[in-house]
Formats: sequence, structure tokens, C-alpha cells
Amino acid sequence: MNYTGPKIKRSRRLGIAITPKSSRYLETRPAPPGMHGQSRRPSKQSDYGKQLTEKQRLRMQYNLSERQLRNYYKKASGKKGNTADVFIHLLECRLDALVLRAGFARSIFAARQLVNHGHIRVNGQKVDIPSYNVRVGDKIELREKSKKLDTVNFALQNAEFVPYVKVDSEALSAELMEMPKREDIPVICEVSLVVEFYSR
Repeated sequence: MNYTGPKIKRSRRLGIAITPKSSRYLETRPAPPGMHGQSRRPSKQSDYGKQLTEKQRLRMQYNLSERQLRNYYKKASGKKGNTADVFIHLLECRLDALVLRAGFARSIFAARQLVNHGHIRVNGQKVDIPSYNVRVGDKIELREKSKKLDTVNFALQNAEFVPYVKVDSEALSAELMEMPKREDIPVICEVSLVVEFYSR
């Protein structure tokens, strides 16, 4: 099941912003949640603790369930190449992730909702499956009626674009130009630690 709880609390726990609103809260309240959050002395994390934290960070930034993330790891470990790189590529090529990168939504949660509600077309065909695997050259666009949504236009005005997605702000369309490089993917996580966590 995907996360539906308080996002600011989870952001403070993990030390990363998972929504634009939580990023503002982290600036003023960076300490972990709870009555002892600010006074608690930071303890040294074990290797397992670090791996678990990074796994949770990755899971929240893509809004995946534990089962989904583990399945992506299994798929990545069965492919040729560096498992960490293949792992992050599989996640980044999800339709909901690329809707976010294209600037059509302000958070991964809003992007998933756009896809689920049938607002997105891929190569002219309606796709309402957030996990749909987008390939290089595929064109993502909003359906005609959805182009007038205030939430989409507001998201575009505040979007930070990535080099591997070509966005046409007037036509409200985007295209995956190439497989992304790790340094270009705006995800805060040491993916290698997540791989170590699942390979135990």
C-alpha cells in the first residue's frame, strides 16, 4: 500500500522533503518529530540503520509500497550492468515519476493522482497505470480537457526541469530523450545502500 499518512512528519523523520510544503517546514523545523526531537542527541547509526533509512528515503520519493520497491530490486538484479544504476533507471522511467519531472505535478503524490484519474496520454493513448514503463522517445501529454487544470499550470510555473526530459510548456507535452544519468536524477538517496539492504 502506498503512503497516505502525514507527509511533513515523515519528511522530518527521513530528513528529506517529499512535497513542496514539507520543504518549507524542514527549513524551520529540521529536527525529527516528537517532543524530544530537538533535544535528542544524534546517535551513531549502524550499517543496517543507514541502509534502512536510505531504503525508506527511496521508497517515499517514488511513493512505492515495500513490495513494489523489492520487486524493482529483483528486476534490476536480474539485468546486466550495475544493479544500483539499473534500479534507479527502472524507478525513474515510471510514468508517474516522469509526469513529476515534466513539471505537470508538484509532488509524486499529485503525479500519481493525475495518472490514476486518466489525465495522461502516452503516444496518444490513455494510460492510467502509474507504474507504466516509459521508453526513450515516448511522448507524454495531458488530455485536451486536462490542459486547463489550475494545478497543472501552477506546477509548471514552479517546476525545475531535468535534462533528460524535453518539455513543451505550451503544448503541455514531454518526451523522454535519453536514459537519465544518476547525477541528473533529483533523488536524495545512496542507492548502493538500498541494494546492500535487499541483497542481505
